[in-house]
Amino acid sequence: MSSESLNRSGALVAFSGGQDSATCLAWALDNFDHVETVGFRYGQVHDIEMSVRQSVREQIASLKENWCSRLSDDHVYDAAVIADISQSPLTGGSEAILRSENLPDTFVPGRNLLFLTMSAALAYRRGLKPIITGVCETDFSGYPDCRDDTIKALQVAINLGTEARFVIHTPLMWLDKAQTWALAEQLGGDALVGVIRRETHTCYRGDRTHFHDWGYGCGDCPACVLRSSGWKKFVAA
Repeated sequence: MSSESLNRSGALVAFSGGQDSATCLAWALDNFDHVETVGFRYGQVHDIEMSVRQSVREQIASLKENWCSRLSDDHVYDAAVIADISQSPLTGGSEAILRSENLPDTFVPGRNLLFLTMSAALAYRRGLKPIITGVCETDFSGYPDCRDDTIKALQVAINLGTEARFVIHTPLMWLDKAQTWALAEQLGGDALVGVIRRETHTCYRGDRTHFHDWGYGCGDCPACVLRSSGWKKFVAA
């Protein structure tokens, strides 16, 4: 069977190189026989995450023999148009934006909607039905495109628009960050937790000079605060 033909046992993981997508990659490798990954450059300030992706992929796959055999192609695409359309400090934007009440300024309107739509288009070509993403409603920054209702509605729209039967899996949807650390431990033990601590990147400021117990980051941005608090709760459990 060629890589372009239908592979019902295969899956596509939206993989940024951060903690959540790394955990999702391990989850996918545990649940599917063939796993591909996709990443997007969208003008993010923390573009360092794109530089660590390959190392994270390889180190996670090396933890188990069957994971190594299951990990397949990686795809990276330019999605910089989202930075032009949806100005945000996360993309280095300074334009004043009218935002809904309680939405953080790091919200990039349309980002996850675009990424999942592009992922579905790639999955269509690759013959992959399951699409895995690390969005989470339990412990998140208030982004509406991370909500369960949003993902379910998008799955319906994508399937209607492609006449396909994609299933968008969200393994972290109802987990807080401590539970995400615990899931990583469950999937790959201390070794996987170690890879996530040392190799992944989540800090919105792209700080890779300061190493903490929970990993690299500035320690102050919303992503670092969530990751740090989750780690403390995880190790205290």
